[in-house]
Amino acid sequence: MKLYHGSNVEVKAPCLIPSKRLLDFGAGFYLTSDFEQARKWAIRTAKNRGGNVPLVSVFQIEESIMESLDILLFEEANKDWLRYITANRIGMPTIGKFDIVIGPVANDQAIRTVNNYMKGYFSEDIAIQLLLPQKLKDQYAFKTERSLEILNFMEGVEV
Repeated sequence: MKLYHGSNVEVKAPCLIPSKRLLDFGAGFYLTSDFEQARKWAIRTAKNRGGNVPLVSVFQIEESIMESLDILLFEEANKDWLRYITANRIGMPTIGKFDIVIGPVANDQAIRTVNNYMKGYFSEDIAIQLLLPQKLKDQYAFKTERSLEILNFMEGVEV
């Protein structure tokens, strides 16, 4: 399987960097199986960091190796997913320690719905109804050193 990481630098050897940013799945090294999504992340990161070239780092992983890791999988944007990303976005500790968390990414459009849910404007049911029609891309958060070891860098692509 190929996964992509969008940034302003080529990442040959990913590492876990403590972050104050409150992300969907908490701290980790984020990838996606969708090149276009990674390209958007790279462009945004390069723009935010000023004058850098957007790059997508391409990784290959053996799916059979993933079976030995503790993985939390959200197949769709459902109530469990919404609760999990909400907990991470407000800095609450989440239950369980996973090597990898996989699920939909709360993109720019979806994050408005999530934020309105977090502010109490929408119930869980309404938020999920609003999220379901959106074609949310996936994200993989590699959260442990053990998980990073299965990533094999292939190439960096300037976008």
